[in-house]
Amino acid sequence: MLEFPRWRKIWLWMITLLAIAAALPSIFSAANVSWPEQLPEPTVNLGLDLAGGSHILLEADPGQVAAQRLENMEESARGVLNDAEPRIRFGDVSTRDGQLSFMVESAADVDRAREELLPLINGTGLIQEWDLQVIDETRFVLSQTDDGAENAVTQAMDSATEVVRKRIDALGTREPTIIRQGDTRIVVQVPGLQDPDELKALLGQTAKLEFKLVDLDALPSNVAAGVAPPGSQIFPYVEGSAQEGQFLAVKRLGGIKGDNLTNAQQSFDPQTNEAVVSITFDAEGGRKFASLTEQNVGKPFAIILDGKVLSAPNINEPIRGGSAQISGSFTTDTANQLAISLRSGALPVDLTVVEERTVGPDLGADSIKRGMIAMMIGSVAVIALMVASYGRFGVYATAALGINVMMLLGIMAALNTTLTLPGIAGFVLTIGAAVDANVLINERIREERRRGRRVIAAVENGYKEASRAIYDANITNFIAGVLLFLFGSGPIRGFAVVLIIGLFTSVFTAVTLTRMWVAGWLRKTRPQDLNV
Repeated sequence: MLEFPRWRKIWLWMITLLAIAAALPSIFSAANVSWPEQLPEPTVNLGLDLAGGSHILLEADPGQVAAQRLENMEESARGVLNDAEPRIRFGDVSTRDGQLSFMVESAADVDRAREELLPLINGTGLIQEWDLQVIDETRFVLSQTDDGAENAVTQAMDSATEVVRKRIDALGTREPTIIRQGDTRIVVQVPGLQDPDELKALLGQTAKLEFKLVDLDALPSNVAAGVAPPGSQIFPYVEGSAQEGQFLAVKRLGGIKGDNLTNAQQSFDPQTNEAVVSITFDAEGGRKFASLTEQNVGKPFAIILDGKVLSAPNINEPIRGGSAQISGSFTTDTANQLAISLRSGALPVDLTVVEERTVGPDLGADSIKRGMIAMMIGSVAVIALMVASYGRFGVYATAALGINVMMLLGIMAALNTTLTLPGIAGFVLTIGAAVDANVLINERIREERRRGRRVIAAVENGYKEASRAIYDANITNFIAGVLLFLFGSGPIRGFAVVLIIGLFTSVFTAVTLTRMWVAGWLRKTRPQDLNV
């Protein structure tokens, strides 16, 4: 175990120096010393409790999910019945009381209509999404099942969490915490962001983009009074537009949603130089958009974002190619924010801010200061005890301890992990584990010498026997750390990350590096006795 070929020494020193080099940017940053711009700059990110930042709790309304499902089912049912061969005629459509009901004109078409609707009712999973009843011989009534509604809320919240994550990542923030809380809430913590207004504006925007045909038959007086014709909806114009305060009636079904967008970028209109958002559809969305514009040349269509009309231009000619442009009295910032929201995808449900906290950096700075003081006092005491107790071997243990701290910082920086207040506790625990490993080794060497073994044999057996206990203990800690990471959240995961990384660095430095140093010293000096 004390044989170290030259290639192995070079390999071990390369690993050590690379990890230490990765820690230097973080050390320079903590000391307020500028780091050369030409060099890579991996740094350890500080969590919300250390760097300060914004904490926002978002909540969704499950009723909105149910209403959206009901609308989607109505549109799907209309589609399959109209596309049936021969067409199944129906009427008296109603969506009152959260149920979709309609009447088939011919009793002979009831069985055929049921067969057409079955794929929609059963869905694609193991859960039956809808209940279907036929009453009065020809009236179909579709209602959402409890399991289907619950599953829809879960899927909507999972999707909303992912959309929130994409939007925050687009802001350039590092290591945000985004987790589900309960059935309908999402916790968002963004370290280093002291002004939450931009974050709230970005997350509060559903980014639900729709293209709907304008209802030309609607009477202006009814529209102004908020009375929509059958089969139509009324939306207000967006604030800041030339038509602010006015309303527009659009066809409720038959439009296009922004679900098929592949890209959205802020740009400028070459004719007016106004800020606009250029959007691109995928193949399916491009075909739908081209079909809509081809069939309605000369008619106006409304561009609606989150329930407000941005503009209602005329379709002068078919728009092919899958690209379009959205204008609506944007500034450069608002156009860029909308582009981020559209690229990230629309939220499947509106999210309302129910709790907001801004954590200042002072508390975190104080925690770091006190943590560093505690670490320094503990380290000095440990170093003094190790050197006094084990002499040269205590010096090796001290050097390994310092390298362990540097390697731990370097690996955390390279992996772009976040250090939280519990992470500092994991840091201190790692230092204790590293010292404990050296104590086990040195005490085992003492025991071997008392048994009368020669110096080299005592050292070799000391490392060999102590390593078994060290590996057993660290494997147990590793399993605990993995479980904490998998089942914990937020600060608990931060503690687990530091603990897991620290286990590898402590074993590497306390066992492998010190053994290499001791082997080199023994080979060079050939001592007859050990002061351990």
